[in-house]
Amino acid sequence: MKDLVIRPALESDFESIWAIFCAHIEAGETYVFSTATSREAGYHYWLGEGVGSFVAVSPGGRVLGMYRLVPNQVGRGHHVANASYMVNPAAQGAGVGRAMGQHSLTEARSRGYLAMQFNHVVSTNGPAIGLWKKLGFSIVGTLPKAFRHKRLGYIDAYVMYQLLQDPDHWPTADDAPGG
Repeated sequence: MKDLVIRPALESDFESIWAIFCAHIEAGETYVFSTATSREAGYHYWLGEGVGSFVAVSPGGRVLGMYRLVPNQVGRGHHVANASYMVNPAAQGAGVGRAMGQHSLTEARSRGYLAMQFNHVVSTNGPAIGLWKKLGFSIVGTLPKAFRHKRLGYIDAYVMYQLLQDPDHWPTADDAPGG
């Protein structure tokens, strides 16, 4: 999307973040959160301590999507990033997800992450799976019937993974982030 700006999320972005979050949760097709998720829990997920959150903003200042970047695990798994993305339903198909995906890979590398893992990509989310594959991710595992889809019932979810740097050039285990 032309003229899209991706920047760190601000406290003042939360109303827009919350509206997008609620739209996805209500749809019940891509995220594990229930409709009973509290506003406080949503705030903590997107803007809590230790969360690197970013928003994709239109030239007019409208938040069109957001993503969060965190370590996938603590300690000895801290070198692998995890990210979650949501695009405003009205902006889907306009390249917002691709722009955020590319931005998140650059941001993860700049923060010293050596790989990125998505833990729970819903198997029926074809646009996301296609995008992640185009951006270099592979499906490395299938979680049978791990997602309760609002319309389809129990369906599979995928674990997707990408190395961000050549492992031959990774720091030694004791020097790695979280080591």
